[in-house]
Amino acid sequence: MKSILSVGMDVHKNSFSLCAYDGYTGEIVSESTFASDVKLVIKFIETLKSRYENDVEIKCGYEAGCLGYSLYKSLTARGVDCVILAPTTMQVSAKNKMVKNDRMDALNIAKNLASGSYKSVYVPDEEDVEIKEYIRMIHDFKKELKRVKQEICAFVLRHGYQYDGKSKWTIRYMNWIRELEMSEIQRETLNEYIAEMENLNDKINRFMNRIDEMYQSERYHEKVSKLRCFKGIETFAAMTIQVETADFERFPSAKAYASYTGLTTGEHSSGDKNNRIGITKQGNTVIRKTLVECAQSLVKGNVYAKKSQGLKSRQKGMDVNIIAYADKATERLKKKYQKLIERNVPRNKAIVAVARELACFIWGMETGNIH
Repeated sequence: MKSILSVGMDVHKNSFSLCAYDGYTGEIVSESTFASDVKLVIKFIETLKSRYENDVEIKCGYEAGCLGYSLYKSLTARGVDCVILAPTTMQVSAKNKMVKNDRMDALNIAKNLASGSYKSVYVPDEEDVEIKEYIRMIHDFKKELKRVKQEICAFVLRHGYQYDGKSKWTIRYMNWIRELEMSEIQRETLNEYIAEMENLNDKINRFMNRIDEMYQSERYHEKVSKLRCFKGIETFAAMTIQVETADFERFPSAKAYASYTGLTTGEHSSGDKNNRIGITKQGNTVIRKTLVECAQSLVKGNVYAKKSQGLKSRQKGMDVNIIAYADKATERLKKKYQKLIERNVPRNKAIVAVARELACFIWGMETGNIH
């Protein structure tokens, strides 16, 4: 009878901790800690095979983390059966909560591999990964831009100036900022902040133009064009959702996709007590934040307000069934939002509820379930 071993790997930047576990006997067959080198992992696996005279099946796994897909690709290229485990889906014993170290983590991963009590991370192809990294870089620059804007507002407020207009970062607001009477050093400081903000704006605009070029490629144009038919979803948001999800068909239902975004509500119930808590936030953070931003834009205006010129241009030339589906989604989600607000549901909760249902409509659009 062929033995089946599960090799849990607790991986870090500088070290790997491996634990080979026999799920049938519950025996720890071998343990080792060494430098973060794929060759040493292969050597560990080959040693196990020689011990069993190659009459053994070995499955390796590690938690999603700092190494991304690199270790997975290196091992699978060498013929090793490897998976990446989603941390939020793994079972953790009470002992692991009391005593946590690399050895215990590797053992816990091995036990999850043996019992199948986990969900594996979807590994996209290389082109999706490359564009995903580019899009995440843009998100990082947007965060930096937001931080610099906050610094400018704080600096101005600290020196006793308050803007009386409604909207910041307009032409009028920037003219107001530049005309403030300050000392030479204060003005120099503020100008440096403004220069950094303008530099970041220029970079982000250049990145967005590059995203437009990527969108025009045969690989993404049709799929992303469908998403752009929804109100509130423009090219960058559509590309983010498409690339981060990669394959919508891997989700059996709209509910499963909404769960993947972390927008479904959690539960903490016991006995006769049923208690719903906030959203799980388990899953893809980038998609979740993008959907919330799209929902904030989607709910603006009246339910039966005319389409904007931007939305009309995005829908131009698309199939009438796709446009009808997107318009139906917009109408339904706006009504949902208004009903929630009328029931005195806090605005943020209402937006999240809209984002959750928007995720379901997106799944329907991308899988062809639009009827």
